Amino acid sequence: MSRLATLLTWLAFPVYVWQGLGVRRRTERMYPAKGPVLHAIPGDEPAISLLVLGDSSAASVGIGHSENGLAAQLALILSRRTARAVRWRAAGFNSATSGQVRDHVLPNLSAEPWTHIVLSIGTNDTKNFHSVPRFKKEFGGLLYALRAKWPEARVVWSPVVEFTRVPALPPLLGRILEIRAGAINRMGERLCLERGAVPAARLPILDPQLGFSTDGFHASEAGYRAWAEHLADLVLGEVDDSALPVA
Repeated sequence: MSRLATLLTWLAFPVYVWQGLGVRRRTERMYPAKGPVLHAIPGDEPAISLLVLGDSSAASVGIGHSENGLAAQLALILSRRTARAVRWRAAGFNSATSGQVRDHVLPNLSAEPWTHIVLSIGTNDTKNFHSVPRFKKEFGGLLYALRAKWPEARVVWSPVVEFTRVPALPPLLGRILEIRAGAINRMGERLCLERGAVPAARLPILDPQLGFSTDGFHASEAGYRAWAEHLADLVLGEVDDSALPVA
């Protein structure tokens, strides 16, 4: 049934285009947060080296300063919970898809000894109507490349959030994209389990008005903080990795 539903979204493609163009016209264009994308928190050794890699959420788009973004907030939580030093980097790019991160970002990252890698990717693959086979090839290739470059790192993927809870999207557009997000998340979970990464559970959106920025699409400071808290235990390996629900 889920495969049939995904195929049926192509029949709704004209609605997607029409409503999507309307959302684009109305939505405020936001830019990556100001502030450092590399930072260190002092603490005990050995240090945790954290790389947050992916799309505009990895770049903390939607807020004013990077210290309130996903990478910085997650690093702070890891430091507090372990008392260890944390060195972090945010490598996020507006509108990036899995294939773009694989082909244009990862080859240009130096092979620093990251111990923990968080992937925020898949949203743009979904909203750009990328097919599941295309996502399998591009996201799967990204996972292979990460494992080859950092074979000992703990890699955690944060899947696509629930589009029907995104304030910027009209209800019908949200439902169309949610069907496709479910298919992307199922494939992403499968690829993670096959290729040495850990799929997180979906971030629960309890209060869309609080969790999203003024554009109604990217996270707010509170949203990034909740996202970091949601991922922290899994990043540290303090919860059971097996049978984690994604879609």
